Formats: sequence, C-alpha cells, structure tokens
Amino acid sequence: MVALLMRCFIYPLALFLLSGAVSADKTSYRNAVASAHGLASEAGMQILRQGGNAFDAAVTMAMVLAVVEPYSSGLGGGGFWLLQRTGDDKPIMVDGRERAPLAAHRDMYLDSQGSVIEGASMNGALAAGIPGQIAALVYIQEKYGSLPLSRLLQPAILIARNGFPVDEIYRRLLGFRQDVIWQSVEARRIFLVDGDIPATGYLLKQPDLARTLELVAKHGRNGFYAGELAEKLAQGVRDAGGIWSVRDLQEYQVVEREPVQWQWRGLNITSATLPSSGGIVLAQIMNMLDQFEDISLTDTQKIHVLIEAMRRAYRDRAVYMGDSDHVGVNMAELVSRHYASQQASDIDLTQATPSALLDEAVNSRGNIMESDNTTHYSIIDSQGNRVSATLSINYPFGSGFVVPGTGVLLNNEMDDFSLRPGIPNAYGLTGGEANAIASGKRMLSSMSPTFVEGQDRLMIIGTPGGSRIITMVLQGILAMYQGMDAAAIVSKPRIHHQYLPDVVQFEPGALKDRQQDELTASGHRLKQLDRPFGNMQLILHDKASGQTSAASDPRGIGVSIVD
Repeated sequence: MVALLMRCFIYPLALFLLSGAVSADKTSYRNAVASAHGLASEAGMQILRQGGNAFDAAVTMAMVLAVVEPYSSGLGGGGFWLLQRTGDDKPIMVDGRERAPLAAHRDMYLDSQGSVIEGASMNGALAAGIPGQIAALVYIQEKYGSLPLSRLLQPAILIARNGFPVDEIYRRLLGFRQDVIWQSVEARRIFLVDGDIPATGYLLKQPDLARTLELVAKHGRNGFYAGELAEKLAQGVRDAGGIWSVRDLQEYQVVEREPVQWQWRGLNITSATLPSSGGIVLAQIMNMLDQFEDISLTDTQKIHVLIEAMRRAYRDRAVYMGDSDHVGVNMAELVSRHYASQQASDIDLTQATPSALLDEAVNSRGNIMESDNTTHYSIIDSQGNRVSATLSINYPFGSGFVVPGTGVLLNNEMDDFSLRPGIPNAYGLTGGEANAIASGKRMLSSMSPTFVEGQDRLMIIGTPGGSRIITMVLQGILAMYQGMDAAAIVSKPRIHHQYLPDVVQFEPGALKDRQQDELTASGHRLKQLDRPFGNMQLILHDKASGQTSAASDPRGIGVSIVD
C-alpha cells in the first residue's frame, strides 16, 4: 500500500524532473540521499539524476519536507546546512537559524512576579522567531547550486497543490498538538478535517502554501521577506498577539560560519558551530572519552564514563553557550584537550557524579518531552559534493499558528532561549544569561549536522531529537569507529544524559539487565523509555571499494536511495 501511494505521487514529479540529462559519474562517488520522507528523497534524487548537484538537491528536499512534514520543519522555521564542495579545503555551515524579533526583550515571557507565563513561549504567534529557512535555501541555490530556483521548488509546489497522503506519524503528532492547532483558524482549516485528525491516507492539500512557494520560486528571497507577503506575515502575527514587523523580515540575514572541527582517534569530524551547541558538546564529550583510552574498562564502566562525559558537556552548554554574535564564548578553550583533561579529572569510575555537585543550578523538571519534530537529510552527489542538514520548527507543529492567507506554519523557537536562568525549556534543558532573550539574537540549538571522515570511510550524519540530538550523533560516530555499517548505525539502541534532569534515559535494548543493575549501584538514575527516539539519516562511503551506502532510521518512515 505504501509503495502504491509513493508511486502515485512520485511519478508526476519524475515526469517533470527527468527533462534533464543524467549527470556523468566521473569519480568513485555515487549519488545518495537519505531523508525522513520518501517524497523528499525521491525528489532530491531526481534532481541529482538530471544533473543537479548536492546543493540543488538540498534545496528541493528541504522544500518538499516543508510540505509533507509540517510537524517537523517548514517555511516558518530554520536550520543549519553543513556543506562541502569537492576541491574546497574547508567545509562551511550556512546558518539559517531563526532569530528573536527586534521588539523582543529578556523578560517578555515573565509575569509581574518574574515567573514564566505558561505556554507563552510555546503556543501562538508570540512564540515565533523570525524564520531563516527560505533565506538560507535561496542563498545556497545562488552561491552553490547549478539549477534555477524555479526548477528546484517545482516538486514542493506540486505536492502542496495536489496533496500528499497523511501517515500515522502525522496523525500521532497532530493528536499531541490538536488543542493548540484548534486555536489557529488557519491551522485548524488546513491540518484538521471537520475539527478532527484526518484518517491515514487522507490527501492533505495546501493551496496557500503552494502560492507562497510560487512567490519564492519567482522572486527568490524577496518573495518571502519583502513585498506583499512580508506585509501579510507581519500583520498576521501582530493581529494574533505577536511582535513581528516588516523590518524583522527585511533585515534577516543568513550567516556563513566556520564549523567546529576536531580530530579523534584517526577521524576528522566537522559539526555545527554556535548558535548550535552541537559541535562544541560533541568535541567535549569525545575529548573526555580520550582521557580513558589507555585504561582497561569493563563494558559497564565504558557506559558510565560516557554518561559522565555527557553530563559535564551538557553542564557547559547550560552555563556558557549562546549566540556568539551577541555573547562572548571561548570556543577554543571549550573544545581543547587541556580543558577536557580538567573536565574528566573528577570522573570516578565507581560512582556517578550528582549533577547538583557540578553547579548551583535549579533542578529541571523530571522529564524530557518527546521529540519527533525537527528533520534531517543527508546528501552526496557523484562529484563528492556533500550536505548534512538539520531543520526545525521546534515543537511538533511549531507554535500551532498559521498566518492567514500564506499557508506558513510558524515555529516556536523562542522557547529555545533561556526564558529565565535555571528554568528548563520544553526539552528539560536549562540555560543561563548567555542564552537569554535579546533583540535580533539567535537562540541556542542542539541541531548537529555532521561529517566524519577517516582514512577508509566517510560518513554524513544527523538526526532530529531535541536535546537528544547531540548524544545520538555521538553514538553514531562511535558506532562508525567500531566498524558498523550504515543500517546498523541508524538502528543501534541509544542512551542519553543531559546534566539536568539528572537521569539516564535509554531505549529498550540499549542496556543489558546486568548493566542496569551495575549503573544503578553506582548511583545513576535510569529511565527506560516506552518508545524509541530519533530519526537518523545517514550516508556512508567506503573509500577503498568506492561503495556508497545509505540508511534511514527504522524508527521513522524515511527513505534512503543510492543511485
């Protein structure tokens, strides 16, 4: 049934896309894509087959995902794109992260007593930061792409206009946010059917979104950030209690940044830099693990050390990290091996370190919210150009608010700021002054698009998962180092610790009964989750054989294709 539905919607796209010639394979690389939805993967692969490069495919796939995964990403959100052009010495990161409106201020979600107003940073127009996704994709197309924007957006336009079949993930996440969706007249009209969750297979059409995409296809950046649409977006947000202005949209700028890079046991690793904490936290954890490389450890002690390294790195995330354009962050020191040695010096191999001892922090709420929102895709083309991209609107279906007449569902990324130092966000993450709200500031993120390259293999990796993104990517890198293949890496059960709340979360099968007993005896608080987390999308290239493989996380409905 799924295959039949896929053919119904992919073949019209293929007829459009196959008008170009298939690109010649001049290297040992092969075209490969992996994304969280089959329609996005097929559209991206068709762009590669017609001669587009990985950066062209990145634009197409992001736009299709914006249509078919409204719970994860979209025109009203943002993200980070890690790019590497064949022949270039250095990869770059395109920062399309949302930023606070110019009228935003530090205490905007606090009441007169200084308490956080429940739901204000999560639901409705006031929760939305200024989107960066369209600006970033137009930037990528203009600077790195080879095909016109109108061609790259056509698949998304067709799907938005003609519809796509609703799946069980859509239904589950919509059920989670149904009450909030109901509060927005436009969101209710688009995503619900007579006020209820649509049935599996229901054809979801978004004509307003199709028209918005057509404006972008015709006018590029100005189709979204200027003119009539910008006026409509700003006015629609203000009418619903938000604080956007046309100036906010006009002044939004993409930033091209140098990603975080480090070496670890023969691997060259590249990951996202601030305002993503991903690369720094990954480097810190891995550098701490190196402090125990020459020590003989039991399997449980290795897990214990991994948890303790996670705990310490996430503590630094909470205390030191924020938008480096607004606050001073000593990144070089944080990722240094000298600092890792200091961090790891008080790890006791027999006893867990209570997180409260690391800092005078306010305890987080006792749970970490589920996070199937956010999306990731990985691409490599036949020339060796590569993309790792993680996109988000934050919570499932973002703020739940659609701007009337645009089809644009807005993010609720303002909740990723520290609303008040020590108070956790929706994912249980605490933060300090470095990530406090400020006018025009980008909020801290955990999105971690990553490249890993060794002498024999190259990996393009990333995943959604809120606060768990970083530890999932970490465990993917460790699995690659251990020699696992692509399918095994994305399937491997995962554990997670983030400093606060002071609890080790783990998927079924991640810890043996004996290991659970031994970790508990060492003072760790364990919580086995009822359902798995993450939706990793991965490409693995073997340099010796020239073989390229790709894998989509079995926890989701993603599709990986190697051509």
